[in-house]
Amino acid sequence: MFPKWLVAGGKPSTRQAGEAAEVRALRHLQAAGLHLLERNYRTPGRGGGEIDLVMRAADGTLVFVEVRQRAGGQHGGAAGSVGRIKQRRIVLAARHYLGRWRAPPPCRFDVVAIEGEALHWLPGAFEAE
Repeated sequence: MFPKWLVAGGKPSTRQAGEAAEVRALRHLQAAGLHLLERNYRTPGRGGGEIDLVMRAADGTLVFVEVRQRAGGQHGGAAGSVGRIKQRRIVLAARHYLGRWRAPPPCRFDVVAIEGEALHWLPGAFEAE
């Protein structure tokens, strides 16, 4: 039930820590009434984008979620690490994802920032340019 690195008493790799952060964010969003559509959606090819979580809100809005984890709030913290370049890649991936919808629903871009034990959900953290 516990991750292997935790049972072994070791430190998680960056990938393991990211996975744990995504699971924590997913549980938080599901408890708030959002439904998971897809995890780790990637566009094909190099230089594309990735969306950590694609969710649907109760009102039908499609929610593209970026999950960021940092040890603390220094240097802008987890939310501050979602800069313009990262936002553009997320928007690129969202446009690709929406390409399979005949009539796309309303959408928004959220960030879940995890700093230490604190989790901050930022609905509508940024907009598509």
